[in-house]
Amino acid sequence: MTDRIEREFGIPFSGTVLPPERWTQTALKRYPEGRIRWPDLFGRDAPVVLDLGCGNGRYLIGSAVTRPGHDHLGVDTLPVVVRYARKRANQRGLTNIKFAVGGGRELLADHVEPGTVAEIHCYHPQPYYDPAQVHRRLITPAFLALVHRTLVPGGLFVVQTDNPGYWRYICEVVPVFFDFREHPQPWPDAPRGRTRREIIARSKGLPIFRGVGTVKAGLSEAEAVRLAEALPPPVFDADRRLRQLDELE
Repeated sequence: MTDRIEREFGIPFSGTVLPPERWTQTALKRYPEGRIRWPDLFGRDAPVVLDLGCGNGRYLIGSAVTRPGHDHLGVDTLPVVVRYARKRANQRGLTNIKFAVGGGRELLADHVEPGTVAEIHCYHPQPYYDPAQVHRRLITPAFLALVHRTLVPGGLFVVQTDNPGYWRYICEVVPVFFDFREHPQPWPDAPRGRTRREIIARSKGLPIFRGVGTVKAGLSEAEAVRLAEALPPPVFDADRRLRQLDELE
């Protein structure tokens, strides 16, 4: 077996599939007791990148391939997509990436030491169209306070969606915790799409909303929590007509 390039929707998936004897194991089957110590998990001290709702791993694997000096952890609540992500990372022989089944909010609240992560990425968080399910939406003021707590000074929060209602809400609440700027153009590292969802949405002519936030300096954890309690919850109308895109994934 020789090294080969894998494609998805005709777009190369970062890295090459190596011969089996060079594969690695990237599954994090359970979190360690207490908080995660990144040097223990990866065997070195390096900037850490989290992808919350990582899907099949397209973005995070691309980052691990092109940024070998960073360590990466991706989580998703769907075991099937995590299996795809792990398999692809294993086949590329990566040692600076792990994948786990779980929720992003729970990871930050229960398992990550404050002030230890360089970047947190959230691509296309599920908008939940049913009003009875809106409490499950990931981007809430309380979640953003957790993100702020988790990041190092100057750390980055990257968020992307194709849902206009979600984007309007994001633009309302994220700037409370981060110096936030919209990124209207495709990401330079992946001009055809950082994620499977983005590739599908763009093929259907849907707009993609992107933004990058830098930790707001001088905002304490207690103050962030107080601000979160005063902000509105994400009860926006997600527009049920957009549900068809979910079925294509």
